[in-house]
Amino acid sequence: MPAALKIDLITLFPGMVSGFLAESMIGRGIERGILDIKVHNLRDWTNDKHHITDDRPFGGGAGMLLKPEPLFEAIEYLHTPECSVIFLTPDGEPLNRSFSRQLAAKKRHLILISGHYEGIDQRVRDNLVDYEVSIGDYVLTNGTLAAAVLIDSVCRHVPEVLGEEKSLTQDSFADNLLSFPQYTRPAEYRGMCVPEVLLSGHHEEIEQWRKERSLEKTRIRRPDLLNKKEPQS
Repeated sequence: MPAALKIDLITLFPGMVSGFLAESMIGRGIERGILDIKVHNLRDWTNDKHHITDDRPFGGGAGMLLKPEPLFEAIEYLHTPECSVIFLTPDGEPLNRSFSRQLAAKKRHLILISGHYEGIDQRVRDNLVDYEVSIGDYVLTNGTLAAAVLIDSVCRHVPEVLGEEKSLTQDSFADNLLSFPQYTRPAEYRGMCVPEVLLSGHHEEIEQWRKERSLEKTRIRRPDLLNKKEPQS
C-alpha cells in the first residue's frame, strides 16, 4: 500500500470538521490508514495569554486580519520537504476536478490554511503559500468549510478511498459534462416511469442515452464547460 496522503488543516474552528472527518469515505480512509488527516487550532501557536490570532489592518479599513506570527510558527512546525501549502480564499484560483486529481496524484502532504475575518497577512501568502484556492464566487464565514470541500474533492482521487473506481468516471465534470439522470427501483412510481432504455439491458444503447442526456444538461446549465473540451461520441 502506498504511503498515506497526509493533510494538516490549520483553523480557528477545529470543531467544524470533526464530524466530517469521521464519516463516509473520509472516515473509512483514515481508519484504513490511506489518509492521515489532522486538524490544528491556530491558537496553539500564539505566545500571549489571550491567544490572540488577529489584529487590525495597517492603513485602516473594516475587519481584522490573521497575524503572521502564529501562521508562520504553525506552518514551519508542520512543514515537511514534500508538502504544499494551500490557502483557502475567495480570491484564489477556482477549485476544479483536474486540480484535485493533480494534488491526489502528485502530493503526499498538504497543509491547508483556513482564513478568517478579512483574510491573512500578505507576508504569509508571499512567503509560505504554494497555492491559493477558491471553491466558488461567494464568501463564507471562514475557510474551514472550504477546506473540507477541498479535502473531499482531493481524497476521492486517492486510490482505494472511494471504493468503486467506476464512480470516479461517472462523476459530474469527468469529461467536462454534467451527470446524466439516474433512476432506481421501483420502475414505476405514482405514474412516473423509468425510461425504457434503462430497462432494456442493451448496454451500448444505455451508454449512448447517458451521453446524450449529459450533453443536453450541460448545454442548458453549463455551456461554458463545452468550450473546454468537446465530448467524445
